[in-house]
Amino acid sequence: MKPSHLVSAVLATAAIMATAVAGASDPPRPAEAPATELEAAVRAVSGDRAFKDASIGIAILDIDSGHYLAISNEHTPLNPASNAKLYTAAVALATLHADHRFETTLSGTVRGGAVTGPLVLRGHGDPSLATEDLWAMAQELRGAGVKHVEGDILVDQRFFDEQTTPPAFDQQPNEWASFRAPVSALALNENTVTLAVRPKQAGSPALVTFDPPGFVDVAGEVKTSDGGADTVGLELSGTGHRLAAKLSGAVGKDSRLVRYTRRVEDPTLLGGYALRAVLEGSGITVSGDVKPGAHAGPIVARHQSEPLSALLYSLGKSSDNFYAEMVFKSLGGEGKGRPARSADGAELVTRWLDKVGANDAGVVIKNGSGLFDSNRVTAASVVQLLRAAWRDESIQPEFVAQLAIGGVDGTLHKRFRSERVRRAVRAKTGTLDDAIALSGYVLGAPGRGPIAFSILMNHVEGKVAPARVVADTLVELIARRQWAK
Repeated sequence: MKPSHLVSAVLATAAIMATAVAGASDPPRPAEAPATELEAAVRAVSGDRAFKDASIGIAILDIDSGHYLAISNEHTPLNPASNAKLYTAAVALATLHADHRFETTLSGTVRGGAVTGPLVLRGHGDPSLATEDLWAMAQELRGAGVKHVEGDILVDQRFFDEQTTPPAFDQQPNEWASFRAPVSALALNENTVTLAVRPKQAGSPALVTFDPPGFVDVAGEVKTSDGGADTVGLELSGTGHRLAAKLSGAVGKDSRLVRYTRRVEDPTLLGGYALRAVLEGSGITVSGDVKPGAHAGPIVARHQSEPLSALLYSLGKSSDNFYAEMVFKSLGGEGKGRPARSADGAELVTRWLDKVGANDAGVVIKNGSGLFDSNRVTAASVVQLLRAAWRDESIQPEFVAQLAIGGVDGTLHKRFRSERVRRAVRAKTGTLDDAIALSGYVLGAPGRGPIAFSILMNHVEGKVAPARVVADTLVELIARRQWAK
């Protein structure tokens, strides 16, 4: 890709700085001194005609002193894209704490080898619950001597309210991709279904399965062909609390196992139908139906998630929208009241921003993932959040650990790979059709504190890739400053 005039200007500034650094023998300037190289680069970004229609906010902050090293439109409210996950992660660690675990339970009355009434599957907002966890709970039931469930399987979703579509997700209602999955207190496999297609002999129907099991009503088939490109067709539609799939097309006889993951329309009973299939697969018969509901009874099996500190890796490193919205909504349930509501999660985030001095005029928090056109933040707000998180010993280690490491992992594994900056950058990316964002830390040489930065660029449709190059170049300039002799 041919760099824009803007990128060229920033690169030129970087070259000048690198030359100056190579011959430097004096101690590094204090944070209070003018960061002329960074200021020149930021001015070049803000004034370049290649992005004349863009809205750009930039803030570069020395964490130890609290002084800005370079700023431009730092108080302009902009769409942060997935940089919104920085807000979700910080407030989750401050409110729920790093060792918080989400619990899923099975409860019922066991007598004589049977659950004599309903078997209740209850969720508390675990974003990581998977089919194998249901198998583990089924084995707990078998270990307790259970061979039959005489009543219904009830799915208790009361920890969340009934709104399963996160704020702003209705802006793209016909999207079946997994990134737009709904949320629910009892969620399974990130409220998605995965079609697996395994070829057989040419001319025979391919072997198809859905995970989680028991939830999808299947019509049609996928054939096994002699060769050629795979042409698997998958059409999904909601049918009450279940999902209908229409299959078509073919898969080559020499093809590997192929998978297609799509979101569910209504997650209310997804876990219940899957549990029934898992129980029956474990040799436990079920007489009743699968229904929404609740019923008091002793807990007979339970599953606990990994600690929140581990789950947040899906936010910072993988930018998982589902995890972000589940954690965001759980903030409301744990921090304000039940049932949990996304609006309550937003209120808790705003309160925390006020408390740590990271709020700003025009900041609006509606959802926890940054997907679609929902949130507004400023570059100043982001770097003040980053400073607050770094200076709070109770959340700093886990907050920094969940961020992508430049040149190493997550969404930054292919960026910042040069020896000078690799591992020095810990940041969160953000990308929408007309917005890019990059915010985080540049760690310093021994004895030098970190720099917080936030680069927000809106209205860059058609120029997302060049905008990302510009952001990376600015961060590389910061890294060169941080590691100057």
